[in-house]
Amino acid sequence: MSGPPVKTSTITKLREVDTLPRPRPTIRNVAERAGVSKSLVSLVLRGSPHVSEHRRQAVLQAARELGYRPNAVARSLVEGRTHLIGALVADLHNPFYAEFLDGLQESLHGDGLRMLIGNSQWDPAFEDEAVEAFLELRVDGLVLLGIAPTSETLIEATAYTPTVVVGERDIDLESVDIVVDDDQLGARLAIDHLVESGHKRIAHIEGARPSRCEGYLVAMRRHALAPYIMVEAADSTESGGRDAALALLTRDPRPTAIFAANDVVALGVLSAADQLGLRVPEDLSVVGYDNTHLSASGRISLTSVDQPRRAMGRTAAALLSDRITNPATPARLREITPELIVRRSTGRA
Repeated sequence: MSGPPVKTSTITKLREVDTLPRPRPTIRNVAERAGVSKSLVSLVLRGSPHVSEHRRQAVLQAARELGYRPNAVARSLVEGRTHLIGALVADLHNPFYAEFLDGLQESLHGDGLRMLIGNSQWDPAFEDEAVEAFLELRVDGLVLLGIAPTSETLIEATAYTPTVVVGERDIDLESVDIVVDDDQLGARLAIDHLVESGHKRIAHIEGARPSRCEGYLVAMRRHALAPYIMVEAADSTESGGRDAALALLTRDPRPTAIFAANDVVALGVLSAADQLGLRVPEDLSVVGYDNTHLSASGRISLTSVDQPRRAMGRTAAALLSDRITNPATPARLREITPELIVRRSTGRA
């Protein structure tokens, strides 16, 4: 025989109670579950070696059972560190930056550091906003990827926050470390390859790295090809590359080869060639820069200058970890040597 009906209001209240979030377990709860003191729990969570293995396992088991997570804010107040690194990226749509971040994160993780990512989208306002957010979170260090600290906000941030800048060479700030690729050598490798393939009318699409354009100009003059120099500026996007390539390829005479600022821009060049009915490499040779995973795609098979992205990420992480430990270290520059990876997008003139 069933009992009296339960009122709807009572059922609603029960459901509300069931859906209320449970209070977060505290260090006191862990201590009570493990049968130890709060101070011993703190020692275990800090990784202290002065705790017996039996008690350490008891504390860890209790923490797992309760779903306990240490209070990062409280820990940072005690230690004077957050173990957080802010990585500000110029453009997350560029595979080079994403692949660099892989190497950076791997190394930071090994040093007990966690990474926060901000995307500036090449907008100085977004750069300042992201850095201010990082500083409010009291990050232990900053990595500026493809971004030069030129604004007042960024310059001030580097004055009291350990900082590594990647991809920007002309920086005159004390205690800011730099990781760069030898862009001029990379450009020379690209032009030398095209010249050896019989090309003379070699154009360049200039992006955010003026040093690559400088390398192109030097290499063209060294091969006595100054009369054939053609430079078209573009933003570092596929659409920017397409528009710049269309401007170059509708000239008379048109170039027989284009050296692009990066692989994303080179994709735009390939799109423009297809739009104009030009075959690659029979009618047009194309060289990119960065050797991202896109360039190795079988359908694209792009000849590209390789920057060892993960190695650069690991180098940046090592410099930053050292600077956090030794903030008075003089500024250092680490230059990475590129190499040319030849694929099917280049051929004989």
